[in-house]
Amino acid sequence: MNHLYPIFLKVHELNVLLVGGGFVATEKLEFLLKSSPRAQVTVVSKMFRPEFLELAEGKETVTLIEDVYHEKYLGGKHIVIAATDNKPVNRQIRDESKERFLLVNVADTPELCDFYLGGIVTKGNLKIAISTNGKSPTTAKRLRQLLEEVLPEEIDDLLENLNAYRATLKGDFEYKVKAMNEITEELVRKTES
Repeated sequence: MNHLYPIFLKVHELNVLLVGGGFVATEKLEFLLKSSPRAQVTVVSKMFRPEFLELAEGKETVTLIEDVYHEKYLGGKHIVIAATDNKPVNRQIRDESKERFLLVNVADTPELCDFYLGGIVTKGNLKIAISTNGKSPTTAKRLRQLLEEVLPEEIDDLLENLNAYRATLKGDFEYKVKAMNEITEELVRKTES
């Protein structure tokens, strides 16, 4: 059973520490920046792969520090991602993060994670997160690809129009919910015809 609680974080308002500069760290940074282009990320690594540097190049919100991990880098952070190829170092990052009550993700080690970076589909204002409870990132990736294909780009226009309609509604919360349910039910009926 999946006991995860999905939330959408304003990562551009939080401070993220990413430890590592290799393949896995590149994947994690790419995911962060795709989902939240203005994510505030400090990256600490003793070396950075060329692909990592290329991804980080020109990103004002990404700070690179060429150094080995030290606990001092946890200061002022909200979220930590351990993505080194050194399991004892990843465990140290996790343990020191937990001592500070920080949320931590240890790449490829679900049992050490407070959260997972699942598949995300973004179409304008619509964002859908996909989780396999850490069991199969590949399945989450394939579902993301499928949803990206089948959801039309125009879905954002629908969201904007529904938001504009909602803004015109007068009355209490219950009335607004009822009115929005009626209009969206009508949309579903028309698409089924």
